[in-house]
Amino acid sequence: MSHRAEQASATADRIADAAVQLLMEQRFADVTLAAIARAAGVSHQTVLNHFESKEGVAYAAAVRISAATDDARADPPTGDAGAVVAILIDDYERMGDANVRWAMDAEQLGSLASFLERARISHREWLATAFGDRLPVDPGERDVVLTALHAATDVYTWKLMRRDLQLSRADTERAVRHLVEGALIAH
Repeated sequence: MSHRAEQASATADRIADAAVQLLMEQRFADVTLAAIARAAGVSHQTVLNHFESKEGVAYAAAVRISAATDDARADPPTGDAGAVVAILIDDYERMGDANVRWAMDAEQLGSLASFLERARISHREWLATAFGDRLPVDPGERDVVLTALHAATDVYTWKLMRRDLQLSRADTERAVRHLVEGALIAH
């Protein structure tokens, strides 16, 4: 790669990293191209040259956020509800508030809303992997249990407990673990 190409790539990375940071702290509607440019130490036009629009730079940020989530959830410990819930709570403590903001802003995200649908599908697949050996064999019953597990481990459940009810992290983790175990033994 040429020096110029390396510089352009480094600039794009800096812009995307700045967008990640801002989107982790603020609602999508409140993050401006000017703020991203300021945070990255570049001009507004430089952001546009690299990403064409706010949606373009937000897409690059969403790819990074999604990759961080995938890394945090790689190779779940199978069947161990406590270990699985601990991984999720770690992830939500790091990114839960931003995830909730993105979900609440879904109507304003345009094509970025597809990230939310992929995240839901990915979460369900992750749960199926983590609890595959404890799920019912019957496809209909399996789907019901996966739906219950999804609800028990959803970021909105974390938000309810941590932010709305102001439970401690430990109490939230314990409560979610009880919900997960309840879903798994109910079948």
